[in-house]
Amino acid sequence: MNDQTPFVPTRIHDLNDDDKPREKALANGIRSLSDAELVALIFGGGLPGMSVVDMARGILHDCDQRVDNLARMSMQEMMSKYKGVGPAKAVCLAAAFELGRRNREQMAGAAEPLIRSSEDVKNIMQPLMAHLDYEEFWVMMLSRSNRVKFKRCISQGGTAATVVDVKLLLKRALDCLAEGIILVHNHPSGNPLPSGEDDRLTQRIKAGADYLGIKVLDHVIIARNEFYSYNDQGRL
Repeated sequence: MNDQTPFVPTRIHDLNDDDKPREKALANGIRSLSDAELVALIFGGGLPGMSVVDMARGILHDCDQRVDNLARMSMQEMMSKYKGVGPAKAVCLAAAFELGRRNREQMAGAAEPLIRSSEDVKNIMQPLMAHLDYEEFWVMMLSRSNRVKFKRCISQGGTAATVVDVKLLLKRALDCLAEGIILVHNHPSGNPLPSGEDDRLTQRIKAGADYLGIKVLDHVIIARNEFYSYNDQGRL
């Protein structure tokens, strides 16, 4: 005889009326839902003896009640860490975060924003990079009036570094007829301070750009809720 309890997930449909996020969203709007209720909607089903809402609350509690910490998890980490989170739930949650990221990116690129300071760079790029658990290196291509014409991801790397092809980066800037460029990369560790390699890479790019008549206006490092600006620190 099999002593194991069969897996019968507690579905949203089976919850008490007060605990049904779908009905609550339809009645009061999607913004009325808590973070846990939003995650529960994406998951759809919980565990034996545990509603999907309580399951979502437990996961968010483990993430210090921060959605950005949850967004930084890989699908593999989520599946290995949380009972009841299989491929379907992990992929659906990752898809929701990716859709939100793309929405923010498209909204940021809807017009040509004017860059007045490093704070403007941070406001554009932080939503795209702060949640990543690996490094990305981007270049913002600016017009003569310091409006963003294009922004391009040049490379992706590991948790501690990414390899940047300086020739490719400068070619992209030339192709866009950029008058100036701003370098941006993220530190998944949360520490915004530049490394020695960051310093050396900045100088290599600046030397090449100067030769081509392109101004390197800043190099901004995004680190979750903080950022570092080479220009603000007088290092360009």
